[in-house]
Amino acid sequence: MVRGKTQMRRIENPTSRQVTFSKRRNGLLKKAFELSVLCDAEVALIIFSPRGRLYEFASSSMQETIERYKRNTKDNPTKPTEQNMQHLKTEAANMLKKIELLEVSRWKLLGEGLDSCTLEELQQIEQQLERSVSSIRARKTQVFKEQIEQLKEKEKVLAAENARLCEKPWKGSNEQKENVPYDESSPSSDVETELFIGPPEGRTKRTLQLN
Repeated sequence: MVRGKTQMRRIENPTSRQVTFSKRRNGLLKKAFELSVLCDAEVALIIFSPRGRLYEFASSSMQETIERYKRNTKDNPTKPTEQNMQHLKTEAANMLKKIELLEVSRWKLLGEGLDSCTLEELQQIEQQLERSVSSIRARKTQVFKEQIEQLKEKEKVLAAENARLCEKPWKGSNEQKENVPYDESSPSSDVETELFIGPPEGRTKRTLQLN
């Protein structure tokens, strides 16, 4: 029988929860022992049951392993120390100063806050604006050229399509005219061109005389 996948949530039934704890605890202790033997690893395992009972395993000495863990975490701290916090504060202050300088420079480029600027600063702002305008105009010219090229390509496509559409009807009408044979005996070939004025009886007699 195939077992279903166990859902990772608290088991509500106390009896089932206690049975599962006992099985998983024994399996975990066994795995810790196998890891220490097979890989020659120093393993320490501490388990507290829901009722507060202690279960532990240590490949050597639990106390020595705990002391080794403390020394290791002290030499390689994971939490920021006071020195690191001070460094972060300094970096944050420098970033704020840079942001303020950039904000002031932006306002000056917009033509505001120029009362405190010296002549040299004003000349630098003017040169920067000239370079910016030159770059903008160059980019604008490039965009215009690209749009013109695109329009030319569209014009060529439309011209070719227009020529193709104009050729189709003429070819069809010429072929139709060439395929229709000329029949001298058809009624449309006999055209009466003589003009006759008078009553219908006279016209009938004249037609008989002509025949």
